[in-house]
Amino acid sequence: MTVEIWGGLWSVDQKIKGYHLDSDGDWVAQLRCGHFQHVRHRPPWFNRPWVITAEGRNGMLGTKLACVKCDEDVPPDKLVNCD
Repeated sequence: MTVEIWGGLWSVDQKIKGYHLDSDGDWVAQLRCGHFQHVRHRPPWFNRPWVITAEGRNGMLGTKLACVKCDEDVPPDKLVNCD
């Protein structure tokens, strides 16, 4: 785990270890810390074309994202099965 300055604030970086789709069909990164973070591609606000394909998502495994939930000391997220 590393801590870096992000937008003038300290932020904890965590590696992407997997993905899942949420109930709206948006991709969510599962981070090493146990938190989840949406990784949407909705230009011009979110420019992440790599989320569109499995190859793109797989290529980003291990990439670090700033985890706001770690910054706020939030407990890990849990997948909920809505079947």
